[in-house]
Amino acid sequence: MTSQFPAWSRLRLRQTEHLRDLVAETGFSIAQLIQPIFVSDKITGSEPLRGLGENARHGPAAVLDAIARDVDAGVRHFMLFAAPADKQTGHLTFDHLASNVSRIKARFGGTIHLWVDVCLCSTTSHGHCCLFEPDGTMALGPTLEAISDAAVTAAAAGADGVCPSDMMDGRTSAIRQALDARALGRVPIMSYSTKFSSQFYGPFRDAADSAPQFGNRRTYQIDVRSRRDAIASSVRCAREGADLLMVKPALTSLDLIAPIIDATSLPTGAYQVSGEYAGLAAIAEQGFADFDAALLETLLVLRRAGGAFVITYGARRGRAMGLA
Repeated sequence: MTSQFPAWSRLRLRQTEHLRDLVAETGFSIAQLIQPIFVSDKITGSEPLRGLGENARHGPAAVLDAIARDVDAGVRHFMLFAAPADKQTGHLTFDHLASNVSRIKARFGGTIHLWVDVCLCSTTSHGHCCLFEPDGTMALGPTLEAISDAAVTAAAAGADGVCPSDMMDGRTSAIRQALDARALGRVPIMSYSTKFSSQFYGPFRDAADSAPQFGNRRTYQIDVRSRRDAIASSVRCAREGADLLMVKPALTSLDLIAPIIDATSLPTGAYQVSGEYAGLAAIAEQGFADFDAALLETLLVLRRAGGAFVITYGARRGRAMGLA
């Protein structure tokens, strides 16, 4: 386990202009917004995502055109969610991550900063973020190994950062050790460090094809009633070597951003999740609010609460909101 404030973490966040802008403590711009992007190897073209406005799920070729449009709109940070053509059982492989990351970075290079979500839920046949023993209990060791394999695969293919969202104990340390052992120590880890079991993830599960096929995720995601557990989870990720921390969902976690920063001194962002974004789209469609004004209002509130960055499905609307 690393120290609470690892020196390497600071160096990783100073490597590029993209990273320096992302964690700048003054000002607010498109540079501090991250656009989720979905790619599925089993489709061609693009498919609209229910409830998420202009967001879509793309095939491996179409995603390049989608990113190009976002780059033209000023977006520089992307969070990639990649699903294979076929769901997997048993030993997991991550060729779909390698091929999509390589293709995107070959096209855009250093123009963008590509974060890659390395959860297992889009890959497994059961849709959970972990692997299971034959008796149905969680197999933590194999799960950490698989998540680390996903992170190494993405980083070796050219990912600029990896993002574990599974909420397994010890995943950050396992990933950090795996990256360092393969001379990938420069790659930062953005940990979904405080992620609640929430009702606001529904549209995402359609987008990422990641709905669990049985049970739920309450045994590994944080109970929304648990403040101390939520803060302790982020502290644990910081101690294990995370470079950036995150709360999720965003608006229901506003009270936690400042305490997490106080406890860790790490840049802490927020994920404005699919249900939150869909809610804004719905009230705008009914004529009850101006969408861009309402979206900007929520982003400013997250920034006011101390959020260093925001993952939002509306990052591409930064200029329409008046951000530079």
